[in-house]
Amino acid sequence: MAETKRAAKKTAAKKTAAKKATETKPAAKKKVTKAAPKAPAVKKTPARKTAPKKSVAAKQAAKADKPKPEKTVKVTLMKSVIGTKASHRATVKGLGLRRIRHSVELEDTPAVRGMINKVIYLLRVEA
Repeated sequence: MAETKRAAKKTAAKKTAAKKATETKPAAKKKVTKAAPKAPAVKKTPARKTAPKKSVAAKQAAKADKPKPEKTVKVTLMKSVIGTKASHRATVKGLGLRRIRHSVELEDTPAVRGMINKVIYLLRVEA
């Protein structure tokens, strides 16, 4: 009976040793065969699309064709946006104002009027 226990221990030891050996061995490397060298790939550069150049007269005619807004509002930033809410800073940026005493002319729409009313304490508005 003692011999069977010893034999069982030996076989168990062999199995655990085999498991450890397979766990620690790196994965088998695949054989790499060298293929014939490829010819260098030729990179094709895409053709650049350029817009046809417009003459000065054509540019002026294009400007004349654009319908001008009927009513505009001139908005000037009079105070700094430092220390204001982030949404107010974003509104000033959305109006197109960059620095103090910078003026822009905007269409007089309800959306623009709402933006102006939100930050009126920073602006000077001229109709």
